[in-house]
Amino acid sequence: MSKDVKSVECSPKIPQRNDPQHVNDRRFFIDASNQSLTAIPLEIFTFTEVEEVHLENNQIEEIPQEIQCLKKIRVLYLDKNNLRSLCPALGLLSSLESLDLSYNPIFSSSLLVVSFLRALRELRLYQTDLKEIPVTICKNLHHLELLGLTGNHLKCLPKEIVNQTKLREIYLKRNQLEVFPQELCVLYNLEIIDLDENKIGAIPEEIGHLTQLQKFFLASNNLPVLPVSLCQCSQLSVLDLSHNLLHSIPNSLAELREMTEIGLSGNRLEKVPHLICRWTSLHLLYLRNTGLRRLRGSFRRLVNLRCLDLSQNHLDHCPPQICVLKNLEVLALDDNKIGQLPSELNSLSKLKILGLTGNEFLSFPEEVLSLESLEKLYIGQDQGSKLTYVPEHIGKLQSLKELYIENNRLEYLPMSLGSIPNLEVLDCRHNSLKQLPDAICQAQALKELLLEDNLLTHLPENLDSLVNIKVLTLMDNPMKEPPKEVCAEGNEAIWKYLKEKRKRNIMATKIQAWWRGTMVRKGFGKFSELIKARKKGKASPKDKKGKRNVKEIPGKKNKK
Repeated sequence: MSKDVKSVECSPKIPQRNDPQHVNDRRFFIDASNQSLTAIPLEIFTFTEVEEVHLENNQIEEIPQEIQCLKKIRVLYLDKNNLRSLCPALGLLSSLESLDLSYNPIFSSSLLVVSFLRALRELRLYQTDLKEIPVTICKNLHHLELLGLTGNHLKCLPKEIVNQTKLREIYLKRNQLEVFPQELCVLYNLEIIDLDENKIGAIPEEIGHLTQLQKFFLASNNLPVLPVSLCQCSQLSVLDLSHNLLHSIPNSLAELREMTEIGLSGNRLEKVPHLICRWTSLHLLYLRNTGLRRLRGSFRRLVNLRCLDLSQNHLDHCPPQICVLKNLEVLALDDNKIGQLPSELNSLSKLKILGLTGNEFLSFPEEVLSLESLEKLYIGQDQGSKLTYVPEHIGKLQSLKELYIENNRLEYLPMSLGSIPNLEVLDCRHNSLKQLPDAICQAQALKELLLEDNLLTHLPENLDSLVNIKVLTLMDNPMKEPPKEVCAEGNEAIWKYLKEKRKRNIMATKIQAWWRGTMVRKGFGKFSELIKARKKGKASPKDKKGKRNVKEIPGKKNKK
């Protein structure tokens, strides 16, 4: 489910002294991120016109006083550094609108400087070990639209948070909140609230006052019920209630006409709530581990679904209603009790990802082979019945990029895998494979080939032709060619071994061909006859001819 994502465009690094850009101080964007810097380069402060500076993911320990030279800076990213305190000069950046100090071990007392940044619209303080929000920030910053506080130790919000009347997004995931912050219910411009992974036990009825609310994240809390008033949040389109204590959801929520995404995984619903089938605008529906045994007939109304997660339930067959959902792109049926797929599955012409892991198929479900758009297939059987073969027809899946067939009892792989042009990941771990087909060397797009815990003793001679391979695992195989010690050294050693072996084989072939030609030229007969004669222990055809000639010459007797 979508959360606060900070996008950073690619940009040239800080210009060097011999760079013509250095002469021109009208530079508006500087990216010095990911460079292992321990201090902010002083030359940055010479660009007095700069408006956006990226210094994230370095090892910077302090902000120098020279920061005040950047009087026109609007965006400053300092996340993922080693900052413990903030210098007073930071508070002089009167044009600063976006500040990210996340993932720094900042002393909460030094955050008082931030309260002087009156133009600030976005403030991110993810994982800064905050136990409370400085009250002065809530009192003085009246233009905040985004406040990111994920991954701290907050147990409550200060009552002064009500001053943030322009706040549109607040992120409080992974804190220690046990009570829903009532103050949020008067921030009428809120569009996104993220309270995932807290300990909240109830949502107040006043939540209905937030008529602009669009995304509400409440996963992994302790909610047994939802307030009826939630239906008044008429703009709500995304609601994540996964991993709570819900047995049902209020029928009043059927009034939410804008719903496109709902997460109910990990609740004890046992059946699909009636009202869900009225949300015909739904695109994403998560019902993982909800105790389902079947789907309602009205489920077929959800014709706009693109992603459906029904994994870890008690389904003993693939519900036929699914085959009507022709816009499905992702379907997860993993860890059920399904033994057969319907022939109508081919109507899912847009399906790209299919999860069938951990079911009870007695043989490979060939209905899958009609899904021409399929890119990822998961059919590893960590539990349930084990597959003994993959059909040659799997080559029909020409769009396939990733195939996961681990934890089965496969003894061989189909040669047609080599004819799948876009295959990048092949996971065959924990099977009974004795050899790989030579045709696998034609799968030139392969990047990951996972073969650990099989019965392999050798690899195809030309496997090193797979130049895009990044990951090759061969642990727990009785390898001989290459030997285990070579395999343990990694891909480069394996490739080197295969190349040298191929050179030796080519040389041996040349020597053998030369020997054959020599034997034939000297009149010892055809090579095949020489081999037959050697096996029977007889003389060569030439020797036989010589003996016959001796017998035919008259007068040749031994003299006494």
